[in-house]
Amino acid sequence: MENTIPPLNHGAIGNGRVLALIAPTARIEWLCLPRFDSPSVFASLLDPDRGGSFGFEPADAGARMEMTYVANTNVLRTRVTASDGIFDVFDYAPRVPAGASVEAPAEIHRLLLPREGCAHVRVRFDPRPDYARVVPEVVEVAHGLDVLARTSRLCLRSNVPAPFLLSGLSIRVDEPRFFILSCETPTALDSISAVRQVLDQTIAGWRAWAKTCALPSFAEREVLRSALCLKLHTFDETGAIIAAATTSITEAVGTQRTWDYRYCWLRDAAFVVEALRRLSHLAEGEAFVRFLRTVAEQGRLQPVYGIGGERDLPEQHLDHLTGFAGGRPVRIGNAAYLQEQHDLMGEMVLCLETLFTDVRVVVEDGDDVFGLVERLVDDAIAVAPSDDTGPWEFRTRLGPYTFSKVLCWVAAHRGARLATLRGRTDRAHAWDRWAEQQQREILDAAYNHKLGFFTQALHGEHPDASLLLLPTFGIIDARDPRFVSTVRAYERELVEGGLMLRYRHTDDFGETTSAFSVCSFWWVEALAMMGELEQAVALFNRLLAYANPLGLFSEDIDPKTGQLLGNFPQAYTHVGLIHAAITIGELLEARDSRFRAWT
Repeated sequence: MENTIPPLNHGAIGNGRVLALIAPTARIEWLCLPRFDSPSVFASLLDPDRGGSFGFEPADAGARMEMTYVANTNVLRTRVTASDGIFDVFDYAPRVPAGASVEAPAEIHRLLLPREGCAHVRVRFDPRPDYARVVPEVVEVAHGLDVLARTSRLCLRSNVPAPFLLSGLSIRVDEPRFFILSCETPTALDSISAVRQVLDQTIAGWRAWAKTCALPSFAEREVLRSALCLKLHTFDETGAIIAAATTSITEAVGTQRTWDYRYCWLRDAAFVVEALRRLSHLAEGEAFVRFLRTVAEQGRLQPVYGIGGERDLPEQHLDHLTGFAGGRPVRIGNAAYLQEQHDLMGEMVLCLETLFTDVRVVVEDGDDVFGLVERLVDDAIAVAPSDDTGPWEFRTRLGPYTFSKVLCWVAAHRGARLATLRGRTDRAHAWDRWAEQQQREILDAAYNHKLGFFTQALHGEHPDASLLLLPTFGIIDARDPRFVSTVRAYERELVEGGLMLRYRHTDDFGETTSAFSVCSFWWVEALAMMGELEQAVALFNRLLAYANPLGLFSEDIDPKTGQLLGNFPQAYTHVGLIHAAITIGELLEARDSRFRAWT
């Protein structure tokens, strides 16, 4: 069965409006239009027969394909080497600089450029709108095709004659060929010169963004690729940040651990904002705060929202799709929106505090921002004594989860700092007193002296990898004997095949078998903060080997096979990589008395 798991060797392209996954065969296997969480147009990733795809099939069955990113961009180039010729396929979503902003239409561009000889290919355009629940009408029009499905319209425009787009007959790649897929409105581009100009401008735009990344002195290339990947997860229209591009790529084969991650988890988004801030990208954080303030005005905060701020995300099963590697059910929606997750307030206050104390950010409505902080801290204090579902979103296991308790403490502790800055000493003193008491109580109740580690729940017995983050939140020093013993215990209890699991106990779906990828990067950062830098570097470098050939990570890794599983690409994993690399780089510089200038 292991051999039937499709490798997640795809590349991701996007522009803040759309996000597509391209297989190494130059076939689009996942695309939702007109936005990240819309119904799919191509979903062969979840059902090779019914899902639909869009590719180019060389007449030479033995043709070789090699996919890479154009350096420092989110533009993919696939070199196709066939017996009758060589050509490149460029895949990208246009992102053209326009003054202080960018023009990013909901379009996917595909450009075939001949290099040698005259290769022949067949266009395989097989749209299956609405998660393949409808049979579309495909109509030939001037310069392309229209795909009509109920109330939606897709437009494919090309300089290849329309009959060849449907017939399966070979076309000659003896001149540049373009294909532009858009939603509702056809592209205005009608010539190769115009299309190539957009490609050049998109490459230049991504490279300009990459140049503004303040990269660490350690693992610079991997950090930059991760930063570019995170940028693909930001929805420019609202400031929402999605957890992953896909739904229902199973966490573990043969289980029902299939979830829709195309939504904005406030927790994940806050971690993305901090990772990008540490790389000197602040606009994404400011946009997310605008999103946060908008959804906060709608009522109590919930763990996850639609990228347009939608509050209701009811789960549905798409039983007509076979699922990734046969993993069912295929889900759309996510019932986590109904859960109580008490860590939310802490992450939101962290996000606000680190962003708005950055001297590069000008806060012109400080009173309104602090009003939100007051609400978040008061809510955290109110729910702190109560049980919740925890960060792993257990569906039937409410408990006094340590991570949630710690983040309630974070809300008050960091909120007090902001209160001091705003001159609200009354609030600062009250929150500080509460936080000091909570810190003592949490550390006492969460540390199991008999087992020698911090436990998932207060007075508990199970290890939990999320607690590797305790020093980063400031509730305990990384060299504290209790934390050091926790890391040692987790290495014994949670590590399998050199990878860190989330936890070991059974949950709503049985036992976990896959390693949640970010947990291993949390382990790296914990080792670095403990002073075990050589071990941290060695582990970090070993983890890099699990990335796909393009440097992208999914949510999970199978410890037995090393295969990527879970939704892809996963923002959380790339956040963990960035934080671990920055921490290692800073500590190595300090240890070796190195400085950035002229070294």
